[in-house]
Amino acid sequence: MNQVHRIRSMVALGDSFTEGMCDTVLPDGHYRGWADRVAERLAAELARAEDGAEFRYANLAVRGKLIGQIADEQGDAAVALGGELVTLAGGLNDVMRPGCDLDHVERTLGGLAEKLAVGARQVVMFYSVDPSRRMRGSARIMPQTLRLQRFVGDLARRHDNIAVVDLFHLRAFDDPRMWAEDRLHFSAEGHRRVAEAVLQALGFEPEFDWREPLPPAPPVPRIGKLRADLRWLRVHVGPWVLRRLTGKSSGDGRPAKRPTLDRFPA
Repeated sequence: MNQVHRIRSMVALGDSFTEGMCDTVLPDGHYRGWADRVAERLAAELARAEDGAEFRYANLAVRGKLIGQIADEQGDAAVALGGELVTLAGGLNDVMRPGCDLDHVERTLGGLAEKLAVGARQVVMFYSVDPSRRMRGSARIMPQTLRLQRFVGDLARRHDNIAVVDLFHLRAFDDPRMWAEDRLHFSAEGHRRVAEAVLQALGFEPEFDWREPLPPAPPVPRIGKLRADLRWLRVHVGPWVLRRLTGKSSGDGRPAKRPTLDRFPA
């Protein structure tokens, strides 16, 4: 087995994307997101290569966090944990807010990425999914989204141990079935594909083509679409708007689901 596959520890930083919010909840109440799936594969590969070897995994990501909060609340902790593989995703929550200071986002994200790259064997970052093909009103954030993408690409070109997973140009993620009911977070299938994309970026042999579109879906009656839209507005959009108006976040007071670098699977 290629030595790059013998990763003994992983630390994940970020917001809801990395926390793993989706439509699949584990018995302990946490979500099974792409980072958890990557950790599962790394643990299995390490166990096959070195009988009895223990893989360790921490996930510091918390939903709703802005890049400054990720840097302040997760950065030093991640450095102290010293994972061989570190994943970093952040900045999109900032970009989605009116009046985003993108200079601040780039300084903070870049400083954090470079600090992590010093101690990690491999850092993985992301180009976010293109919102313009899926979300109404997202045209206003496209210039910032593209600028942030260029910034992340420049970071990777300056550091041999930073890899970028490109989700932006993949049309398969336009499919509604890739998304959970809230239409903001991936479904289980979406997370499965992101995990495969990360593993292939790390040099693993493909288990499936994560870029392949899903088979055509059966048509949904107009009344079914209307009911789904009304439920989405009531259950997801309304609470989100209320949080924005009151200055609250879905991650306020919420701890990381795996704050320490523990054996995984337990």
